[in-house]
Amino acid sequence: MGEKLVGACVFGQSGGPTSVINASAYGVIRTALDTPEITKVYGAAHGIVGILNDNLYDLGKEDAYELQLLLNTPSSELGSCRYKIKDEKELQRVHEIFEKYDIRYFFYNGGNDSMDTCQKVSDYLHRNDYECRVIGVPKTIDNDLVGTDHCPGFGSAAKYIATTVAEVNKDARVYDTGAIIVIEIMGRHAGWLTGASALAGLVGFPPDLIYMPETPFEMEDFLDNVEAIYKENNNCVVAVSEGIRHADGTFVAKAKVSETDGFGHAQLGGTAARLAAAINHRTGAKVRGIELSLLQRCAAHLASQTDIDEAFLAGKAAVEYALAGETGKMVAFDRDTKDGAYHCSITIQPLSVCANMEKKVPREWINEAGTNVTQDFIDYVLPLIQGENERVRESGLPRFAKLRKIKATANS
Repeated sequence: MGEKLVGACVFGQSGGPTSVINASAYGVIRTALDTPEITKVYGAAHGIVGILNDNLYDLGKEDAYELQLLLNTPSSELGSCRYKIKDEKELQRVHEIFEKYDIRYFFYNGGNDSMDTCQKVSDYLHRNDYECRVIGVPKTIDNDLVGTDHCPGFGSAAKYIATTVAEVNKDARVYDTGAIIVIEIMGRHAGWLTGASALAGLVGFPPDLIYMPETPFEMEDFLDNVEAIYKENNNCVVAVSEGIRHADGTFVAKAKVSETDGFGHAQLGGTAARLAAAINHRTGAKVRGIELSLLQRCAAHLASQTDIDEAFLAGKAAVEYALAGETGKMVAFDRDTKDGAYHCSITIQPLSVCANMEKKVPREWINEAGTNVTQDFIDYVLPLIQGENERVRESGLPRFAKLRKIKATANS
């Protein structure tokens, strides 16, 4: 154990939400509330923006039952942001707020850009001799964080995508007149989510073709493949990543440079519509483009229990590592399948390993033609989608957490 450090903690959420991000929040909050060394537990309204604006919630004043409901509540309950720390002045402001509330523990839940924020805060506080333990809690449906086997949020999104693709595939075969369906799935630079559509094949209804950003996209080859399958089967279902790009690196979606998020990433969308139009022009067939959009990250009704459990453990472990003296690190997952079964343990990685890096699908997990994934990919994803969550319901609908979000004051 590290030297005992007494003081308050603050927890924030950043980047795109997931269906299990609040399970990580509960892991942090519940563990922190039960820890004597942590005197106060604060939540940052909209992540680092809330800290900069001195807008914190006193989570110790929340009802314990409502906090527990976070386990099955989608989205980012404390509010998220896509904000990149700009300069030393903003880091100084973070320092001032931490001193004001005697914050000695900072837990930040997000993806690779959020880990960059963690690292900047950690380095600045260290340089200025302010003792505060900073731990990143991983989160992203994109599963592209380096340093961890997988990310909380991915398993549930993968389960939703595989289920939806199977359902769409069934629906596409209803009429005597055939149809071609193009399903657009999130993934700017990595194809983990799109590849997960292949799991629909385990129940007999896979997509016919899968296209991911890891391999160059050739429009003529794509149209040839779709047309051949359609002529043979009178139907064709295609799964495509929003971020597929041509050999020269340009996105098929052709996003405008001005359309970026707060982290400076291109805002993509319209890939399915663009491909559907090209298919219709070539074949004259009935074509439908479907963009799953936000449904991929908020479909808590299909959350994997494995994902919920691991998300909670990530938050809990973050607090435990900090209490043990760790700082400047991110919680990570380590997979062990030596006996053929899935086992996952919690470990920790330096933030420098994780920040601003992207993990892509290994090329050997994609078939040679770049139109499907291999069995290794399916074996990797399958354990992460297991288990059905038991959720509280009211009037036949899921009961989500309703936090009071009482604004904190330094002497409250």
